[in-house]
Amino acid sequence: MTGSPGAAGPAISLHKVREQAPALAGHYESARVSLEKNGMSGVRAAVYLVLDYSGSMREYYKDGSVQALADQVLGLSAHLDDDGRVPVVFFSTDVDAVTDISLDNHRGRVDTIVAGLGHMGKTSYHLAMDAVIDHYLDSGSTAPALVVFQTDGGPISRHAAERYLCKAAKLPLFWQFIGFGNKRSSQFDFLRKLDELAVPDRRPVDNAGFFHAGPDPRTLPDAELYDRLVAEFPHWLAAARAQGFVGPNR
Repeated sequence: MTGSPGAAGPAISLHKVREQAPALAGHYESARVSLEKNGMSGVRAAVYLVLDYSGSMREYYKDGSVQALADQVLGLSAHLDDDGRVPVVFFSTDVDAVTDISLDNHRGRVDTIVAGLGHMGKTSYHLAMDAVIDHYLDSGSTAPALVVFQTDGGPISRHAAERYLCKAAKLPLFWQFIGFGNKRSSQFDFLRKLDELAVPDRRPVDNAGFFHAGPDPRTLPDAELYDRLVAEFPHWLAAARAQGFVGPNR
């Protein structure tokens, strides 16, 4: 995790992506368009991926939806961070794994990790959030971070999740929640609430966003996914800089 916004061009070149991960070149190019559209060309940021490993996620692992998202996030990260890897947290009732995916080791990576995990449990957001916060602080990074947090339902402890989000609002972390599943499901009511928590009464800046990827996330076009992943980040970054949570040169 390195670099600073304002640096010219992407953190990793298209040539290097084609060399190390040719299957990701299309994702990388789609991400570039969305970043340019949202005024994020040259921005540097750490990127995290948090993946729901609860029992109801089983089919999304089987049909490749989770691996597809991991590849898409890696393609985005190559523009923002120059180390070619994304830290990944798998969570259910507890934190199941903290590992990573990388340009040179992304094919089938999700299946490989999951093969070593145990029982698929319930859904506990705050423990996954805590793992991301710990990883970020331990990394020594001062760059802002975009946390892509995937889930297919609400947490078992809503109070804890809300508390952690508010507590994390003074850190240089933006939480972009993405829902897999029926858009009309009440399972996502809590995430809508998190997205709309009052500023400044509950948190000093709006440090979270939420959108649905639908019941079959693989059908969501890259262009739409990337637009929605990065749309709120620059607004948060400006607010976080104004509050001093992110340095002016970051």
